[in-house]
Formats: sequence, structure tokens, C-alpha cells
Amino acid sequence: MIIRVLGSAAGGGFPQWNCNCRNCAGVRHGTLRTRARTQSSLAVRGSAPHDWALVNASPDILAQLQAHPELQPARAARDTAIAGIVLVDGQVDHTTGLYMLRESVRPLPVWCTAQAHADLTRGNPIFGVLGHYCGIEWHALSVDGDEFTVAGVAGVSWRALAVASKPAPYSPHRAAPQPGDNVALVIADRASGRAALYAPGLGAMEEGLWQAMQRAACVLVDGTFWSDEEMIGLGLSKKRARDIGHLPQSGRGGMLEWLERLPAGTRRVLIHINNTNPILDEDSAERAELTRRGIEVAWDGMEIEL
Repeated sequence: MIIRVLGSAAGGGFPQWNCNCRNCAGVRHGTLRTRARTQSSLAVRGSAPHDWALVNASPDILAQLQAHPELQPARAARDTAIAGIVLVDGQVDHTTGLYMLRESVRPLPVWCTAQAHADLTRGNPIFGVLGHYCGIEWHALSVDGDEFTVAGVAGVSWRALAVASKPAPYSPHRAAPQPGDNVALVIADRASGRAALYAPGLGAMEEGLWQAMQRAACVLVDGTFWSDEEMIGLGLSKKRARDIGHLPQSGRGGMLEWLERLPAGTRRVLIHINNTNPILDEDSAERAELTRRGIEVAWDGMEIEL
């Protein structure tokens, strides 16, 4: 099984189009040692060489597909290697790319929870709009950890686990989160039994998720903010990281403390990184701290084989 990181940034990408924080300005002016990043998305391949599952469809999907030629096998006049799409939530940065796939010659097979489906049919009716184009073939995800497969992506099993976070701002129950608004995915290679856990949005650590993380060979987890008050300190928001459903890396009970407790052989990767996060600066003290702890920062094009 191969996991390809198509996009490793949080919503807005890096640099964000209207942001002049130290990080974004440093990318534009070449004064920061870093990499530009597109918005969060993965591609997963099993034993079939030309069939991939897309995990989330970011607004940058067209650029991501162009950057990875293997996702266009060119077996017919209209073709794609995308066998299905798995969504972890109904957020803009994980679903807007569905519009860019509207020329599909068949309904897009989409796996998501009932809560995300409701957000994408009522709050932000992407599925309804696509009904006028290629259409959607919806597969409901259980949040109880039941195993499922994506047709065409052979040799890979999937499980979805409800995680504590926030639904999209346009969700009818934004103020009252429900299990299934956001999920983590356990993606396993059937032959080796090795699994990766993907949780780009994570507001708090819960027992079921923690147990799954301890069993995974690799974890790709929420790296949005370094500190809880990161956006407040920069004058960019009045909300803390936890207020918008993201567990910060630093501080008491932060992501670094949890990653430190994982088994020694676990590969630890931070993903969905906000443009303000100092870990994007490869010369920063925060990045050095991650290196000391054996924690990686995801980048576009990163490949993980299990």
C-alpha cells in the first residue's frame, strides 16, 4: 500500500493568498527555508497499480492531479485513476475540489458520514449541484470502526472513527457537534497488516482514537497550529486553536505529548499545517524541537509505503 500526500497545508494553503504573516511573506520573498504547500489531501493505492482512492478533494485538486501523472493513466479518451473518494468531514478545504471533478464520465463514488452528507446537501449543497453534472454515488460511513473497502483499490481496508472536532461553519449543527462530523481513517494493507491513521482535524484525544494510534505503524495527525493562541498572538483571529477544533502541538495535553507516548517504532507525521505555524520554517526552534522528537512535517509529494 502506498499513501501519497497530495496536499499538506490547512485551508488556504501555504502561502495563503491574502496573508502577510512571517511565513507567507518569507515564501514570497525567498527569505524562509521552507516549501510551498497545497491544501490537505491524500491518494491511496493498493495492489492494483492504476487505481487510487482520493482522501478529501481540496480546492487545489487540479494542480495536485497535474503534479502526479500516475493519477492519469490515459487508458481511454476520458480516464482517471481515482476509483473513489473518501471524505473525513464536510469542510470547504476537503470538499470544494469535488466541483473540479464534475466532468467525470460516471457518478463520483463518495464515502462520507451521514453528518457530512447532510452538510453537503443542505448547508453547502455541493452534492446537489453535482447532480446537474456527473452526479454522486454516496456510500455511508459508519463511525463505529466497521471495516469497508473502496471498489477498485485492491488489498486495502478502511475504518472510520469519530473524532472530537467542529463541523463546518455552514453546518446546521455547528454549535452542537455530533459524532460523525469529523472522522479519522485507519487505512490498512491487507497483506502486511500494517496500518496508517489519518486525522487532519482533531480537537481532543479520545480513548478509541488513542488506541488506534498506538496500533498504527504510521500516524498522520493534526498539525494545524503550534500553540493554542497562535492566531490570537498574530492578530489574525480572536479564537484559540481548540475553539475551532484543532489540538495544538505545544502546551499541556498538546499533540507533542501524545506523540511522545506512542510506541518507539511508530512513524509520526504532522499534516494539515496552517500557514501561521512556525514549524513550516525549517530553521525555526519549533522545527528543531520536532526533529529532536523524531516527528516529521508532511510535504506535498511525500510518499509512505506500508
